[in-house]
Order: sequence, then C-alpha cells, then structure tokens
Amino acid sequence: MRLFIVRHGETEWNRDGRFQGQQDTALSETGLAQADKVAAYLAERMRGKFEAIAASPLSRAKITAEKIASACGCNRLDVIPGLTEINHGDWEGLLSSEVKKLWPRVLDLWHTSPHTVIMPGDGGESLRGVQIRACEAVDAMASAYDGDVCVTAHDAVIKVLLCHFLGAPLSSFWNFQIANCSLTIAELRKDTPPRVNLMGDAHFLGAGFETPEQKGL
Repeated sequence: MRLFIVRHGETEWNRDGRFQGQQDTALSETGLAQADKVAAYLAERMRGKFEAIAASPLSRAKITAEKIASACGCNRLDVIPGLTEINHGDWEGLLSSEVKKLWPRVLDLWHTSPHTVIMPGDGGESLRGVQIRACEAVDAMASAYDGDVCVTAHDAVIKVLLCHFLGAPLSSFWNFQIANCSLTIAELRKDTPPRVNLMGDAHFLGAGFETPEQKGL
C-alpha cells in the first residue's frame, strides 16, 4: 500500500502563530486555495486510482480530503480519529508569544527535546501518545486496503509517522518541515521496512524553496 499523506491547508491560526491542536479551526482563503491546488495536482496523476481517502475528523483536514476525493473521483472517504492533531492542552488558542510568557521552560523543551514533553493541562498529549494512535490508524488502513490511499492529517501526526517510517527517534521531530498542503508519500510493504518516496513536496502550490516556519507548532 502507498500512502499519499497531505497536511491540511492553512488556517488563520496557522498564519497568526496560534497553537490550534484539536480546536476545530476552519481553513483560511489561502488554505482553501491550497487544498484546491493539491487536489488538482493529485487528480492529474491519480484520478480514479485511490482506493480510499482517509481524514482526521477536524474540519481543516476533512475539507482538504473532500476536495481531493471530489477531484480524484474517489467515493470512499473514511474519517479516522487516530489521525487527529496532537492535543496541545492549555496551549490551544494561544499565540506562541503568550505560551512563551506562561510556560517558558516547557516551550523551550518542546523546541529542543520534544520527546520529553507532555502538553500541560487536561487532555494534553505527548508525541509518543500521538505516534501510537497514528500508527494504529495506519496499521488498520494497511489491513483494510490493498491499493493507494490518500490521507489528510496534521503537522505533528505526519512528523511522528515519518519518525516511525524512517526508524528515527521522536527527538528528531523538528528535523522535518511539513508545509500546509504539502505531499508526502510512503510505501508500506509486508515483511519489509516502510519506504518514504517523497517528503513535504509543495512545488505545485507555486512556492519557492523556502518555507516560513510557523510559530504555533
């Protein structure tokens, strides 16, 4: 099975530098345009070829998935809770600058040793917890599907999956930069390690080689 993994389009909170986590924020106008572009790009190459589309239940990922499904002529769209973004706990809705004032030490650890952090507050998750549920979701897809599947998910989910696919520790989390609506392709085969064929490609969005770092991550 090949997974075509797409990060959702930009939201206003992405643009503003807010931690959104599991808050159900909407796509911005830019994000809707990005979703249209990745859908058109995939349709040129994969129309009629996806066995299924799978999405996080959060609307920014689900709407991105719906656009891809429509453009690619795929009638099966599965909503999978295990693909939901990391729960940022008490950070959700706050600007990066606000988090820095209230939790300076934890934010510093998040950016230097992310594998050691459990997000503060009720429901706050660790990267390991996200990786466990995301990998369980991917394993279930591998059992259910034989062909190509497109997945729309989130920054942290995609990064922890890349760590898993590449055999990298979760301390490598910040070694990856996954732009909104970028495309990553992973090949999952029985009895062999996963293989990453493409990572974070966003050329079809008309962007250059530099991707601005988002602060609410």
